[in-house]
This record gives sequence, C-alpha cells and structure tokens, in this order.
Amino acid sequence: QVQLVESGGGLVQAGDSLRLSCKASTRTYAMAWFRQAPGKEREFLLAVTGSDNYRYQADSVKDRFAISRANAENTLYLQMNSLEPDDTAVYYCAAKRNFGEGNRKESLWYDAWGQGTQVTVSS
Repeated sequence: QVQLVESGGGLVQAGDSLRLSCKASTRTYAMAWFRQAPGKEREFLLAVTGSDNYRYQADSVKDRFAISRANAENTLYLQMNSLEPDDTAVYYCAAKRNFGEGNRKESLWYDAWGQGTQVTVSS
C-alpha cells in the first residue's frame, strides 16, 4: 500500500503563488493532483505517468498550474500561479502503484490517496 503525504497548503491572496508537495512512501507508476471544492465533485487537475513523466492536464488549469515529479525522491509537486478565489479547495494527491489501462484523469483509476491539504484564496 502506497502512503501519500501532502504539504504546502494554506491561506493566500488572489494573484499569489503556492507550491504543494506530495511524498510517496514508494515508487509509483503515476501520480496526480485533484481538488474538491465545497459542494462540488472531485476534479482532476494534472498527472504524470511513467519514468519519463508524461503529463496529462485539465484545460481549466493548463495556463496557471504545473506538475512535476522528482522520481528519485518519490515526490510530486504542484506549482500554482495567479491563484483565484475559485481555486479554493482541498487538494489531493493520488497515485497508482503499477501500470494499468484506463483513464488517467479519472479518480477511480488511482489506488492511493493522500489526506488532502486545504488551499484558501482570499479576494
């Protein structure tokens, strides 16, 4: 079982930047970031897969958010720029231990989840 620990959330102002981190307990095939705002479904943001870190991204954040992974440290990052109040949500890290078929943008494809970290953007 992969353990994931997120960090880096907090309260920021609109226009600020923030970087989230997610440390995995072991090597994984894929890692991703999702978020869930109050009263809304969990939303896919970005993912990386394989040793070459092929990227998947949601159109809603492609110009402001960026994902990266330090494979040697089993650590995933989410760089968020130009934050907006609508970005307020709990941000979750997800991982899939081994290669598998399926939609990398679907939450059900992943088999491990972090506890989530709150990001609040004030106007």
